[in-house]
Amino acid sequence: MGLIGLWEIMAMIISNPLKLPAFTSVLSALFIQWETILWVDLPVSLIHFAIGMGAGLLVALPIGMSMGWSRVADRVFDPIVELIRPIPPLAWIPFAIIWFGLTPQAAGFIVFVGAVFPMLINSYVGFRSVPRVYVESAMVLGATRNRDLLRYVAFPSALPSIAAGIRIAMGISWMCIVAAEMFGASTRSGLGYRLWDYYSLHMMEMVFLYMIVLGLLGLFIDRTFRYVVQEKLLRWQEGLRQN
Repeated sequence: MGLIGLWEIMAMIISNPLKLPAFTSVLSALFIQWETILWVDLPVSLIHFAIGMGAGLLVALPIGMSMGWSRVADRVFDPIVELIRPIPPLAWIPFAIIWFGLTPQAAGFIVFVGAVFPMLINSYVGFRSVPRVYVESAMVLGATRNRDLLRYVAFPSALPSIAAGIRIAMGISWMCIVAAEMFGASTRSGLGYRLWDYYSLHMMEMVFLYMIVLGLLGLFIDRTFRYVVQEKLLRWQEGLRQN
């Protein structure tokens, strides 16, 4: 409540809704726009998010795991990864539009470019950091096949690093969705597209509304992922923590 009050006071002092719309104006915009946000823009952006994250997982995990586990795969993929990784995701927007048109796949591709490398690098680090004593102990106990070592030793050991990479990738993906939709790699809907459209109309209360929606959704996605991972997949780590 204190933050809202400060916001309202600052808006009164600035007295320019283009620079800072009042909280009451943003609240009024919510009552006008909530159906469009809920039933039109949000589903579109979530589709873009799902396409990009899904494709990123399918590409990043196998490559990152193989690079971390095999020196041969590391030598093969490392130059390619390090060549493409520094290119900003937004630089791919022209090609995304040319390759896919103004479709969900175009925006999903931009999300994919932003998401794939954090997941790949963290998967690589996780598998590269598997303690050798774990592998040797598993081999002594009979896990001599490579797939058994990967399944029962390497993957569980690397899972915290992989989860951290996915969490980072989700944050970057959410930013890439907004940028892709703002710069045209989307149909005429989506949270990012609306934000830019209302900016061009100088309806800054709507812009603030969509910014708040983006922030709340990002927070919800992050907290949900953290709960699922920490409470379901990494609960065994609780015993390693100290109060």
